[in-house]
Amino acid sequence: MSEAVRGRHVQAWVLAVLAISILGAVGYVVLFGWPVTDAMYMTVITLTTVGYKEVHELTTFPEQLWTMLLAVAGVGIIFGSIGIVAESIISEAASGRREAKRMQEAVGALRDHYIVCGYGRVGSTVAHELVHTGARLVVIDILPASLERAAADGHLVVQGDATDDATLLTAGIERARGLVTTIDSDANNVYVTLSARAMSPGLFIVARANTTGSEDKLLQAGANRVVSPYTMAGRRIAELAIRPRVADYIDAALSHGNLSFSLEEVEVDAASPLVGVTVGQLRVDGIVTLAILQHDGAYEANPPETRSISEGESVIASGSTDALAGLRARA
Repeated sequence: MSEAVRGRHVQAWVLAVLAISILGAVGYVVLFGWPVTDAMYMTVITLTTVGYKEVHELTTFPEQLWTMLLAVAGVGIIFGSIGIVAESIISEAASGRREAKRMQEAVGALRDHYIVCGYGRVGSTVAHELVHTGARLVVIDILPASLERAAADGHLVVQGDATDDATLLTAGIERARGLVTTIDSDANNVYVTLSARAMSPGLFIVARANTTGSEDKLLQAGANRVVSPYTMAGRRIAELAIRPRVADYIDAALSHGNLSFSLEEVEVDAASPLVGVTVGQLRVDGIVTLAILQHDGAYEANPPETRSISEGESVIASGSTDALAGLRARA
């Protein structure tokens, strides 16, 4: 039952109690000539089944009948109150179970998704950026308040400790494309990285480093990339001070607005039609190849137009959003 339906039930119950109380008091005043205060008092003690002594002797059958009717109405109000409370509790429990089951089924259907561990300020920003790129994700957090915010933002959620293997399995780590751990504890981030790497050797893991010196531990634990928010903020501020236009250009290229240009990274596998394509051919399609990441991890910046792309390399390119979308589709 929805909140609106339960709200209407409560409103109807309150109106019924007020109507019966007013009707009962008016009946004592109009039918039997009682004072208003005595009528109100008699009505209240009768409806609530308190059972105090009557303010007036009920000597005639009409008075007795009216009082009996009010007593029956009072019993109905009591049982009605119990029914509304019980219905609300049962509905909440049933709704929670249905929502949990729906969430579990949706998470179980995910493939090539991202797992975000921790939904604080950093984690929520990561999730927001991933959604803008079209990626699917599931959020893991141990705090109910954080999960409520994540669900309100439209994300699938799993409640639990991300350092627990069972929680990662529930989030579909074996089917995931990547994992981002943004917990504000380096120890927890190390544990999450160790568990994730052991359970999914091919998973791409990005870990948050909160203190100096934790980067090496996270890399040793199996993280592909380690990011320190404070270090990144410092570098960003320095770049804005030294090369503001370059920083603005990169921001514009990586933003999610309706821009005419962007940056993209495309990995070329063995079955990709991009194998053997030259940089010059990509330029004809409106794609500027900024660099090629080679097999040994070295970047070949500004490759010549005769340079052909090989299997296992990654192309870092710039171009219009439409051209880059075509490049992604071809890869």
